[in-house]
Amino acid sequence: MTIAAAHHRSPSLLRQYLALTKPRVTQLAVFCAVIGMFLATPGLPDPWRALNATVGIWLLSAAAFSINCLVERETDARMLRTARRGTASGQIAGHQVLLMAGALGGAGMWILYTQVNALTMWLTFASFVGYALIYTAILKPLTPQNIVIGGLSGAMPPALGWAAMADAVPAEAWLLVLIIFIWTPPHFWALALYRHHDYEQSGLPMLPVTHGQNFTQLHILLYSIALFAASVMPYVVRMSGPAYLAAACLLSGRFVWQSLALYRNYTDARARKLFHYSILYLALLFAALLLDHWVGLVLVNIPA
Repeated sequence: MTIAAAHHRSPSLLRQYLALTKPRVTQLAVFCAVIGMFLATPGLPDPWRALNATVGIWLLSAAAFSINCLVERETDARMLRTARRGTASGQIAGHQVLLMAGALGGAGMWILYTQVNALTMWLTFASFVGYALIYTAILKPLTPQNIVIGGLSGAMPPALGWAAMADAVPAEAWLLVLIIFIWTPPHFWALALYRHHDYEQSGLPMLPVTHGQNFTQLHILLYSIALFAASVMPYVVRMSGPAYLAAACLLSGRFVWQSLALYRNYTDARARKLFHYSILYLALLFAALLLDHWVGLVLVNIPA
């Protein structure tokens, strides 16, 4: 009997379908894409194009997460955190997930191609393939470095948003991708630390399972230091100003501090605290980029 069978109360079928799209993760990804849209334009982006780009990226992201749940249904059934997913409990059949993912993904590609541009559609589709197939089906069960190697697809939203507005992906957009790419491993490893037993039961070669707690804590700390360096790069390359630099130093400094505390004295509570802070960190860092961008526009337009 799976863990899911032990749960007597299940959410409604509609909520289970929605859960397959991982709404909170999708929202964070789309938020980073929207920031990319605003940073790509000297003023406000075209509202109609921005709306269509946001919807298209959201639909393809939701489709990718749905396929992820389908591929990992047997693994999810062995984990307390994911056992109630409709795919893991058997309440949603595989063909139903494929139909939903096909409809969402197809609609997203059509919107991006017809209402935005072909570059954004192909980049978003490549991210879909990278996450749903290469990362989920191949890398995740194969190597403890899965989240590092496969992190690029999850780091793409700022580039997608930038491409939607500028029909190009310059170095500034890839710098934002780099920040998310470096942020991803410590974010997921913090979760894997306090969910260690879950991942042991799942059979997935997550870093705390294959290399132990201390090794994972050290790598979280090292990545948090690298993240600090990456987070200040927008200021170094004159993409942002002093307001963003101050925010980046404060936010990244706290990330390093919490990672150091976790390394020195591990507790599940500290790992959970770092995991939740990492989500807030990324949202606030990208919000700081946007606010700094707007402040710069206001200062440029003030009459001398």
